[in-house]
Amino acid sequence: MPSTRLSWPLLVAFPLAAAADAPRVAVDIPPVQSLVATVLGEHGEPSLFIQPGASPHGYSLRPSEAQALDDADLVVWVSNDLTPWLEGPIDNLASDARHLELMKAPGTQVLEYRDGATFALGDSDGHDHSHGHSHGHEHSHDQEHSHDHGHEHEHEHEHEHEHDNQHAHDHGHSHEHSHEGTNPHAWLSPENARQWLGAIAEQLSELDPDNADDYRANAEQGQQALVELEARLDQRLAEHHDTRYVVFHDAYQYFEEAFDVPAAGAISLGDASAPSPARIEALQTLVREENIQCVFSEPQFNAQLVESVFGDTATTTGVLDPLGVGLPLGESLYPALLEQIADEIERCGQAS
Repeated sequence: MPSTRLSWPLLVAFPLAAAADAPRVAVDIPPVQSLVATVLGEHGEPSLFIQPGASPHGYSLRPSEAQALDDADLVVWVSNDLTPWLEGPIDNLASDARHLELMKAPGTQVLEYRDGATFALGDSDGHDHSHGHSHGHEHSHDQEHSHDHGHEHEHEHEHEHEHDNQHAHDHGHSHEHSHEGTNPHAWLSPENARQWLGAIAEQLSELDPDNADDYRANAEQGQQALVELEARLDQRLAEHHDTRYVVFHDAYQYFEEAFDVPAAGAISLGDASAPSPARIEALQTLVREENIQCVFSEPQFNAQLVESVFGDTATTTGVLDPLGVGLPLGESLYPALLEQIADEIERCGQAS
């Protein structure tokens, strides 16, 4: 059924002359840009340093994007697990800026990558509809990590790791990292987004005390809007807890946990690198034996892979997007992104 869009609080009425003096903020992906824009409100617009539509797992900064990092007073990004290539540019170009790695923000719910091509399928007796509160763990790091450049990230090779040669935005990079451990796609949890709005507001308030009240008020309005959005999406998806679908890569676990709509498996690894023949065979078996209703591709990657693997099955194909490709940048993008994912899962459940 068609969804009714939630009106995200519009805090930008017109540009102010004082905006030039507001903190300059550089962010990694559109959903984070949306959250930061919500908190900044009329006081500025965050700069995106990964081109919309590109995969954050591997990327080469353009000169203008490198300049945005160099000019920034505050850099906000999800985590070095999502963007392992970014640690050097942040340290080299934005060493004088404040750093907010959102996965380390207090209260952040953290989930682990799931093993294998297929995931444990939930059922009415065994799946706990707890909105993820009892899953994973929460970080309680002090915000003062902002200037800590001493992180060490060991990017391990997995036996199944193969680079996606069809990736349109890889720019020749070969950033290999582990597909075990922390799943960094945490922005798809509305609970995490609420925590992050508060963390962003605190950073901006410290940089710009004169406007601290505005930043905190904007964050509170955004948090309330997310509470309302989550309740409405939960109601919409209540009849789709048993919808069986396969995602392109394990990017949606936080959304799945929040709304109790578990995926049955993933075509690719955590960073969307190409699946091995054994993984493809396991997924084809899953589709045949478990009545999989839908298989989802992503706009950042070659949809032909989905067609080649599942074209002869009875599944419906669709598109899930964790980044909001095609949505207008700004405050409205984040809630629209969650609505969009809910739309696709609902459509999948209705197609069966």
